[in-house]
Amino acid sequence: MDLLKNSTLLPVILIVASTTCIGCGYRFRADGKPVGIEINSIAIPLMTSSSSDRGFEADFTKIIREEFISHSKVSIVETEQADVVLIGRISEIGAQPLTYNSRQHIAGGRVITDETTSGRRLKIRLDISLIDRATGKTIWHDSSMEEETRFNVEMDPLATRYNQQQALIEISRLLARRIYLKTVERF
Repeated sequence: MDLLKNSTLLPVILIVASTTCIGCGYRFRADGKPVGIEINSIAIPLMTSSSSDRGFEADFTKIIREEFISHSKVSIVETEQADVVLIGRISEIGAQPLTYNSRQHIAGGRVITDETTSGRRLKIRLDISLIDRATGKTIWHDSSMEEETRFNVEMDPLATRYNQQQALIEISRLLARRIYLKTVERF
């Protein structure tokens, strides 16, 4: 009780106690329903792509839908029946050399160095928005959501293509999780 009589400690104790009781206002739900907004249904139409690497849009859209289906209690419906619409465009799919293998040999009396790519970095960038269908207002928007991973380059081009497809799936799952969290766990 002598601590409470000390006039310099009393304001500090009151501030700590009041901030502890008031809390930060963040709310999290484990039931799969959005926090901070009321969403009963969502439309997730086919993602578009301005990337020159086409054909990936359907797989990516499917992975996003699966993320919502497996973790959320929000129904996925057609655009005309949805509370909100998730509109996305794949703005970039890029693979850059990451690692190299070097080999030297002698040809015509000269030392020749051959370098081949042994690994690449794959990056996907999105421009994505969640729109309130009734009002047309943007709930959230991210023009540069991106993820990246690496994949191995093999001597067999089919094996390399398979590795790249697996990297695309991995990145898609990471992006789908971020989209889901950004939509559902709002505070």
